[in-house]
Amino acid sequence: MQLSLCTWAEVEAYLARADAIIVPIGSTEQHGPNGLIGTDAICAEAVARGVGAETGALVGPVMSIGMAQHHLAFPGSITLRPSTLIAFVSDYVFSLARHGFRRFMFINGHGGNIAPLSAAFSELYATASLDPSGSVPRLRCTLRNWFDGPEIGRLSRQFYGDKDGSHATASEVALTQFLHPDAIKRVEMPAVTPTRRRFTDALDLRALHPDGRIGSEPSLATPEHGKALYEAAVRECSTAWRSFVQEA
Repeated sequence: MQLSLCTWAEVEAYLARADAIIVPIGSTEQHGPNGLIGTDAICAEAVARGVGAETGALVGPVMSIGMAQHHLAFPGSITLRPSTLIAFVSDYVFSLARHGFRRFMFINGHGGNIAPLSAAFSELYATASLDPSGSVPRLRCTLRNWFDGPEIGRLSRQFYGDKDGSHATASEVALTQFLHPDAIKRVEMPAVTPTRRRFTDALDLRALHPDGRIGSEPSLATPEHGKALYEAAVRECSTAWRSFVQEA
């Protein structure tokens, strides 16, 4: 059930029986020689929709631009400042809270969003805590990275061993290949540049990792891997969703 495909009356009816919503969030950034720029948003939205279909949860519009300043030396990447992302999340959540939503599960596809999302949740809670009137709704937010579950980890090790890496991973490329087989890219790649240290800004990342990969061999990805990873992600995130909405 997608918010974008509902009427306001259908959302009102949903709120009569539930107060929780899934928010997919990703990024628009380079993903190495064969990875799609929209990978993080594509993956998060697909998994979120899968969870919605599995559990009956309402799924909000994907937040497709995240905190990706470190990718800006690669053409096509777009970023929000951390402070802008925090404000964006706050406005998104409070807009829906006005109508009666109280629980928000963010299904995330981009590591760079984790810190700003945590800060955004703290800002939301502080707004309620510091409100002298007590009129700000008490909300509950949680973050679920689709790629962090134990079943996903097991499959990634089974498919790629120690070559999945930490950016432009074979796992996420495989998932996009399953979702968009018409957009598969076949590109020859040299041996991956070893990760020496943590990058800082955009120029530093490109100097350390000239083709955009970070410890990964995404040429190993296949649509068949992507299907298995998608199904595992939906299972794990559905379990997390059910636990979240049942919390006291």
